[in-house]
Formats: sequence, structure tokens, C-alpha cells
Amino acid sequence: MDPGEGPGELGLHGDEEIIEVVELGPPGPDDLAEEMEDVDFEDEGAEEPDGEAWDSEDDEGLEDGMEAQDDSEVTFSLHSASVFCVSLDPKTNTLAVTGGEDDKAFVWRVSDGELLFECSGHKDSVTCAGFSHDSVFVATGDMFGLIKVWRVDTKEEVWSFEVEDLEWMEWHPQAHVLLAGTADGNTWMWKIPSGDCKTFQGPGCPATCGRILPDGKRAAVGYEDGTMRIWDLKQGTSLHVLKGQDSHQDPVTCVASNQDGSLIMTGSVDCHAKLVNSATGKVLCVFKMESVAPKAPIGEGEEAESNSVESLGFCNVMPLAAVGYLDGTLAIYDLSTQSLRHKCQHESGIVQLLWEESSAVVYTCSLDGAVRLWDARSGKMISEYRGHSAEILDFAVNKDASIVVTTSGDHQAKVFCVQRPDR
Repeated sequence: MDPGEGPGELGLHGDEEIIEVVELGPPGPDDLAEEMEDVDFEDEGAEEPDGEAWDSEDDEGLEDGMEAQDDSEVTFSLHSASVFCVSLDPKTNTLAVTGGEDDKAFVWRVSDGELLFECSGHKDSVTCAGFSHDSVFVATGDMFGLIKVWRVDTKEEVWSFEVEDLEWMEWHPQAHVLLAGTADGNTWMWKIPSGDCKTFQGPGCPATCGRILPDGKRAAVGYEDGTMRIWDLKQGTSLHVLKGQDSHQDPVTCVASNQDGSLIMTGSVDCHAKLVNSATGKVLCVFKMESVAPKAPIGEGEEAESNSVESLGFCNVMPLAAVGYLDGTLAIYDLSTQSLRHKCQHESGIVQLLWEESSAVVYTCSLDGAVRLWDARSGKMISEYRGHSAEILDFAVNKDASIVVTTSGDHQAKVFCVQRPDR
């Protein structure tokens, strides 16, 4: 999308303009923080959920001949089991937090892998971890539902809370406010470190994924029954619900928004990605991907090969969106024409994808243990980085897209310096 082209000018159906433009105005950080200060939080008691044991999966997608090459600059090796999640501190991009199956989370320095402190006290796999918008706090959450928040400069725990089994967790983009989705269908919102609490009740099934929209006033939450709700964070009300024919047929796996929050995209186990107008809650189009491999007849006792949307995201500089599938397909869609622009095939399933902030380059990590950079304009791979001996489970890219930090089933986190030939 050209810088001067607004979301309302996106020609999704010929000349017809079907995206409603809502003038929210670009609120400043202070405005958003004040908005969140006005939210009426009610104290909610923590429930005592039953913990579920973590079932380790086989190293799916790994090949016996996985390359031994290591393109990484730094390796962090303090975890003793699979490392599930990683985030970089937004302010300086110099610190990483990782959480793993060993019930541990660590904050460490990206430049040399030096440990800053351990986020101790978890009793189940740490599956969520992230820094607040100003890097003052870091939050860690485990599968059992125990969430802890630490002050980075003092390395001290300042708050903790226990919910039902944790599905996802995210910081507010401009305030010390934390959101989390749980297996009982609730989305929780807390002020940190006071702990003032508000809950948004879902449809009674797990709140599988969520994303706070860029205006800081709304959140899009996907659920296991295929529905998606857009919540007003201040009022605590549901603005729009995608259900019935508009909803997915299977659990929602991921949700993303474009830079101004006018568009939301959801992905699902049903292998569809839906583009939604966040102002009206209307589905603008559905992107469907046919499986690449022809389906062979299923023998008795055999399971059909499944495919699903695992990750998705919007490009900031062009009207493009990327969708990553479990069968290894990276699909680049043109939002202007609602058409498939490129199909980039991976050796095995895509775990996550991220766009560069200021270019049409998309990064993918996959079950074959590699990070790849793709030029979304041409559909060509720019470069590939290896170093893990097992599948990559999560990754993060710093602001200037010079560093990629990965986590893996090989118990390690790695830092890759990304050299781009077009720079």
C-alpha cells in the first residue's frame, strides 16, 4: 500500500469501496495510557485449575540428514528441554526472554548470551513470555496458568496470578496492562503491578489466540469453536462476533491486524484465512489453500495428512498478507485483488512467520530447523539460516531486521546475524 493510500481505498471488489474508514486519530502513548487508567477493573479471585501433563511430541518434520552447519553467532544453552517461546525487549532489542518445557524462563543478553536473571517459580512448561512496551517489566506464563511479572532493572518479581490453563498472553502496546486468554474461554486483563483485573467472557471454550489492536482500545480474540470476537477493552463489551457462516469451521489458531488496525486476519485448523473489517466486523474475503500434495487413499488405521494455518501477518509497506501452513506452504496474498500472488514451498511445516517492519520481506521458521527470508514481491527466497538440530518453535526479529533469535526443540536458543544482499 502506498504511504498516501488509506485503507478505505483498497479496491477489494473492483471499484467498490467496502472497507469503512473510522477516524480514530493517532493517539499518543500518553493518551492510550490514560485510556487504560480509566478502565474500571474489578478484582476477580483466582481459581485453582487442574494442571495437565505436557505430552512431548515426536520431532515431527526432522530429517535424519539434518545439516550440522551452524550459522548462528550466539547460542544460549541454559534450558534443559525444548524452548517454546522468545521475545525481545522493545526499547533496546538487547535482551531476550525465553521459556521452555523445563518449567524455566530466562532473561539474557542477545549480544553474548549472558544470563541477566532467571524468572523462577514456575511449575509447568513456560509457553508465554514477553516484555512490556517500555521494557520495564517482563511477564512469563506457564501451561498450568501461573503468570508472573518481573521488574527488569531490579530483577525482582512484582506480581503473580493464577488462571485456568494458559493459551496466550500479550502486553498492551502503550500501557502497563497485560492480556491473557485461558482454556475456560475467558480473556483476562490486569493493570501491572497493581493487579486490578477485568475479564471478558468467551463462548465457554478455550480462547486460543488474541491480539490487541494498534489503537490500544480493542482486542481480537479467536476461540476453539471457530468464532472470533472484537472486544472493547474499556467498556468490557463485545463489539463484533464472527459466528455462523462467518466463523471458521475449526479452532482459530492465529490472529493478526494491519498497521492501522482497520483489517484483521484470522487463521484456523480449517485451513482458511479470513480477512475482516475491524470497524464493521464483516468478512471481506476468505483465502483458501488447497493441499500441495495429492491426497492418497487412506488405508485402514491410517490418518489423513492434516493441514492448517499456523501463522499469518500483514506487510506494512504493500497491500500484502502472508499465511503459513502446516504443510510447508507460505502463501503471499494480494489484498487489492484478493488473489494468491506467490506460493513458496518449505520442506516441512511452517511454525511462525514475521514481516520486516519497513520492507516486503517475510521471515519463516519451520519444523526442518531453518529460518528463511523471502522477498514477497518476487516470491523468491533471499537467504536461509541453519544451526538447530531440531525443529524451531518460535523466533523474534529485532527492529532493524539485523538479528533473528530462535528457540528450538534442541533445548537451545540461537542468535543469527541477518546479512541481506540488497542492503
